[in-house]
Amino acid sequence: MNWKHILTVYFKELRDSLRDRRTLISMIVVPTLVMPAIVFGVGFIMTKVIKQARDEATSVVVIGGADSPGIVQSLEADKRFRVVADTGDYKQLISNKKIRLAVEIPAGFEAALKDGAPMVVNLYYYEGELKSGIGVGAVERFFRDLRDKTVEARLADRGLTGDLVKPFEVKRQNVAPPEKVGGNLIGGFVPYIIIILCFTGAMYPAMDLTAGEKERGTMETLLCSPVNRLNIVLGKFFMVLTASIATMVLSLVSMGVSVMLGGSLFSGSQGTAAAQMAAETKGAAAASFLPTIDPVGILGVFAMTAPIAVLFAAVLLTVSLFAKSYKEAQSYVSPLIIIVILPAVVGILPGIELSAKTALIPILNLSLVCKEMLSGVWHWQYIALIFGSSCVYAAVALGLAVKMFNREDVMFRA
Repeated sequence: MNWKHILTVYFKELRDSLRDRRTLISMIVVPTLVMPAIVFGVGFIMTKVIKQARDEATSVVVIGGADSPGIVQSLEADKRFRVVADTGDYKQLISNKKIRLAVEIPAGFEAALKDGAPMVVNLYYYEGELKSGIGVGAVERFFRDLRDKTVEARLADRGLTGDLVKPFEVKRQNVAPPEKVGGNLIGGFVPYIIIILCFTGAMYPAMDLTAGEKERGTMETLLCSPVNRLNIVLGKFFMVLTASIATMVLSLVSMGVSVMLGGSLFSGSQGTAAAQMAAETKGAAAASFLPTIDPVGILGVFAMTAPIAVLFAAVLLTVSLFAKSYKEAQSYVSPLIIIVILPAVVGILPGIELSAKTALIPILNLSLVCKEMLSGVWHWQYIALIFGSSCVYAAVALGLAVKMFNREDVMFRA
């Protein structure tokens, strides 16, 4: 192994990659421009849609209520609601999103409020539909306020105070530090993003440096040079690894800056949601928009990502080597994204904990340990096991890449 030759091949491939439009787009343009566009664009649209849905009066069909004119008039007088005439097909209207919900007021409801007889008010809505969900929440608050006022009136008639039906309160208090709270909130999502970025960052350079060179006819010229094949494959490998790490770092930096700058954009809608939640669950504190994570954990995540980046670079280089053209390499490499995504998704699921067995499963172990580190929890025995096993997997993959590069039937297959 000659480091001079390795670096010569590496810098040669680096110069060629920086001249290639596809590599620049995948490695620099997409991470630095697409992420802010997603954060600001999607965030702006989401905020605008939610605000419009909340500001718009909820269209309600009142079923029954002929003998409860006071309740119907209160609904009609409330600016949050727009009472629509009952045409008899309210379920179809709700399903077709013509109205948000229907309220069924039982017969004798208003009289029952004075007599003390229990009654049931049914709300018909479209579960999972944004506007219908917002509307049914507003109507529930309307009847909840009506119920509280009715209870207070009944107690006052009997000379009793409201404390009689509220002998105690239950308050929630968070005892976990902000780092653990933030780590649990986004700890599973961060390694998922890192894994995807590492893989996609290495994918296009790996295909271009193997199948792309075969298609252009430059692979034979490179192999005829007085450089050992081991040095050639290592030079190409380091180029793919550089692209993988550069894509990941640029994407995370761009994403972090975008989220910090876009915090004020979402704070309005988040604040409204937090206020409504606090009103519904008294004593609950509104969470901040940007969760706090352990800064040392971020460094730990980057350290644990290194062997996985090596694994991805070596595997992609090996798989792409079997292809005769860039298009054929894409058909080989694209299905691997699913194999990479599945363990990362499993690591986000609740109930999947870090153990000696899961620490040996590639990608899944990274997802689990990164979630713990971002929470400020350091399981050193598992960290050592995961880092060591990941290095072994990466070394095996790199060894396989070198072996395949030395096989003539792979390099020049018909």
